[in-house]
Amino acid sequence: MTVERAIRFPSGDLELSGVLHLPEQPVEGLLPCFMVLHGFGSNKDATNVRGPVKMLNEWGYAAFRFDMRGCGESEGEFGRVICMEQVADTRAVIDLLQTQPELDPGRIGVLGSSFGAAVAIYAAGLDDRIAAVISSGGWGHGERKFRRQHPTKEGWLQFTEMLERGRLHREQTGESLMVDRYDIVPMPDHLRTHISEKSVVQFPAEVAQSMYNFCAEDVVGDISPRPLLLLHSSKDSITPTEQSVALFEKAGMPVDLHLFAETDHFMFSEENVRVRETVRGWLDRFLPVDQATTAGGMS
Repeated sequence: MTVERAIRFPSGDLELSGVLHLPEQPVEGLLPCFMVLHGFGSNKDATNVRGPVKMLNEWGYAAFRFDMRGCGESEGEFGRVICMEQVADTRAVIDLLQTQPELDPGRIGVLGSSFGAAVAIYAAGLDDRIAAVISSGGWGHGERKFRRQHPTKEGWLQFTEMLERGRLHREQTGESLMVDRYDIVPMPDHLRTHISEKSVVQFPAEVAQSMYNFCAEDVVGDISPRPLLLLHSSKDSITPTEQSVALFEKAGMPVDLHLFAETDHFMFSEENVRVRETVRGWLDRFLPVDQATTAGGMS
């Protein structure tokens, strides 16, 4: 069992909902902690959020899961998940976690999956308070990602026409054109069971435009010299594997890239042994639980 603490906290003018998980038997001293970011229109109860939280707690880390604005139990227009606003929400979580008495303010990392991985990388590129980054199935270049997700000439035309219709609709009516999640990010039927209950199914078209414009590649090099771990399925049915490869090429040291043949996009929902062993070994090297700490951070 872990100790859970529900916390509501501010991000700009909004109040967000989160849960801090502390390991049942913490090590002596202040705990390292990971923010665990959910995916596209998902929420803090998703299996690929709860899975990493449980894994981290088992290894002695604190973990914090939360709903981005417009998702789950957080405030904000439901479904309006604009990339840079999610980056701002992630940075607001750092403000919160640095005030928690059990946590080491100098050892707060971020782990994200898919959309959350892209946000995690971007937030860390902007904010050097983030001590370490784990990206699972993430992406770094919105336009290239979408071109691979809508690979046919017809599919790409439909997608770009949707963006244009959304822009004109907003311009002419002052309201958002709502579009289906699978028209933005196609997903094979066999993976749709991973979509968390109460996830967003209809989004304002501006969400797709914000993702198209979002480019974590622009800032991934600024994470160095803090450590970055990139995880991706070698054949990902949703996010093209080349996205993590490109991030690896643009990142500074230390950066590690691992491709896994026996997983698909939701690798943290599968409790894959090789994935767990890879993450555990990386953490032991770069952010070990038993590192001596003081109230001021690393000593």
